[in-house]
Amino acid sequence: MGPRGRQSPRPPLAPAQRPWLFLLLCLRLGASCPQACKCPDHTGPVAVHCSDSGLQEVPGDIPADTVLLKLDANRISRIPDGIFQHLHQLRELDLSHNAVETIGPAAFSGLAGGLRLLDLSHNRIRRIPKDALTKLGAEIRLSHNPLHCECALQEALWELKLDPDSVDEMACHTSAQEEFVGQPLIQVLDSGVSLCSTHHKTTDVAMLVTMFGWFTMVVAYIVYYVRHNQEDARRHLEYLKSLPSAPVPKDLGSPVP
Repeated sequence: MGPRGRQSPRPPLAPAQRPWLFLLLCLRLGASCPQACKCPDHTGPVAVHCSDSGLQEVPGDIPADTVLLKLDANRISRIPDGIFQHLHQLRELDLSHNAVETIGPAAFSGLAGGLRLLDLSHNRIRRIPKDALTKLGAEIRLSHNPLHCECALQEALWELKLDPDSVDEMACHTSAQEEFVGQPLIQVLDSGVSLCSTHHKTTDVAMLVTMFGWFTMVVAYIVYYVRHNQEDARRHLEYLKSLPSAPVPKDLGSPVP
């Protein structure tokens, strides 16, 4: 009788069956590049290039480890609140050459302290969203926007860190005062003009005009009241004069014996 057949050893587990490979696959899928964007494959900081991709809004699936995000040359018109709040490692954000008009007050929440450069040049921004930008420590580019020069703009500029290379290209597209329209903003502010004092002056003039109007109405009422009473008094006096005088009794006129 021949020897018993030995059991063949179990084959080793295939790599695809190992749990850690499945975990790596999930992580890889979670960090995928957004559609219509390009993410160069390298070992350095993660860069996401979405330039000139026909985007009308900011993609919501940007990898959380993104350091450089380029969204320039698109058709983005609105930056909603919290759209970048998961990008804690973001250092540079390029939103130039878009159609941005509206920026939510919490549009850049989560980026304070980490962001180094925010490019909003060549957009349609008329008024600086102070609540959205003043909390950032980044340099901000706002050139080539149709800015409206007013007190709110000047107050916002006092708290922003503007990019020195582009500040000369900021101009007053419209203004509370016509003489500033078309002039470089830095030139207007360096001339010593205070847009806030102009605002307060306009308000004071309006208050004076209103007070003068009320004063004129009061005076007119007093004059009307006096004239009306004088007319009533004159009519009453004429009425009294028109009454027949009563005869004096004869016995009252004779001397006392």
